[in-house]
Amino acid sequence: MNFLFKKYALLFFLLMFNLIILSTGFTGATELKKPVIVASTTQIADFARQVAGDQALVKSILAPGADPHTYNVTPNDVQIVLGADLCIENGLHLEGKNWMSTLAKDAQKPLITATNGIQALSISQGGQSIPDPHAWFSPKNVAVYVNNITRGIIALDPGNKALYRARAKLFLQQLRVLDAWIREQINVISPQQRILVTTHDAFNYFCREYRLNEQNDFLSIAPVGWSTGAEVGAGITPERRRKVIESIKASGAPAIFVETTINPKQIREIAKETGVKIGGTLYSDSMGPKGSAAETYIGMMRENTLLIVNSLK
Repeated sequence: MNFLFKKYALLFFLLMFNLIILSTGFTGATELKKPVIVASTTQIADFARQVAGDQALVKSILAPGADPHTYNVTPNDVQIVLGADLCIENGLHLEGKNWMSTLAKDAQKPLITATNGIQALSISQGGQSIPDPHAWFSPKNVAVYVNNITRGIIALDPGNKALYRARAKLFLQQLRVLDAWIREQINVISPQQRILVTTHDAFNYFCREYRLNEQNDFLSIAPVGWSTGAEVGAGITPERRRKVIESIKASGAPAIFVETTINPKQIREIAKETGVKIGGTLYSDSMGPKGSAAETYIGMMRENTLLIVNSLK
């Protein structure tokens, strides 16, 4: 009798355990079936997470604060991409020497270029016309990123397309609100003080969209070119430095800014030479670390805008 009691008690325990597992929706098999999406940068990873939600696992090759122009691929990156179901890059040569597309190609993984369809601004440097890769500094462009990413994720996991489309729709609405809010904030700055000087040419789209640097055709003013790497347009030249200093003195810029992903030495030297204060540090090629106010794209744009307005008005 005692043996039968123990037997049925064990069976009852196992039955209840299985019911609890099923009711919570958690099983090792379910977790393993989640698609794995690997993004090149923190911004791209955030856009993918906004669309994927809990239906996919999104990883970023770059950590917060890393520079995509100068990044060197590691063996761990190769392993991450080998485990991916889908890869996403910014494109327009943001990833120096096209390291993300090379990783995806070598691993034979599908790749989405999130900037496909964007009307890129052109930068003329070294006698060449170069497409500016920093397109995410316009929320209107980010809508293109999101639509490209959404189509790619749905192709990967069509069974959850309704969820992906619903999340994308919400995020696109948030981007429209963000765009209107930034315009409202920038309008607080008097037109003659809307001078944005940063370390490298990352803010062309922001300046063009929100009408900063009128004397520079509403484009960025920076001593370093569009890339911090070894491509065309990279690095500081005496001519660029001279022009930046002249622009600062002529415009009477209230402040100039350093960036989170670039050594601030050049800007600090220029600030000392021109007598202009450092307004603070802007997020450019990377978002902020986890737990910071800028750990998401919207948070990054919000914090940048508030810093710019507070320093220039």
